Amino acid sequence: QVQLVESGGGLVQAGGSLRLSCAASGRTFRRYNMGWFRQAPGKQRELVAAITSGGTINYADSVKGRFTISRESAKNTVYLQMSSLKPEDTAVYYCAGGPVGLDYWGQGTQVTVSS
Repeated sequence: QVQLVESGGGLVQAGGSLRLSCAASGRTFRRYNMGWFRQAPGKQRELVAAITSGGTINYADSVKGRFTISRESAKNTVYLQMSSLKPEDTAVYYCAGGPVGLDYWGQGTQVTVSS
């Protein structure tokens, strides 16, 4: 069973930055496709950024140029560097991953951006 644990959320002012981390258990992390999702109150969960096992990266249009996803296989960790944060970025952020689809999910970490 793979476990994903997010950290790094918190309260930040608009224009500020945060870095989220997602630590994965298991020895096959390097073969996993990984993604960051978010869900704001009253809204559907949406994909923020994704990185494949081969390093291909995709971003939601709303975060392009502001967020950066990366992975460090030696630490079984994927990161989401968030800059120029806006109040509309406020949400619970989830990490997800899997060998093909995103089968495993973390518990989420709250990000709140104040105006």
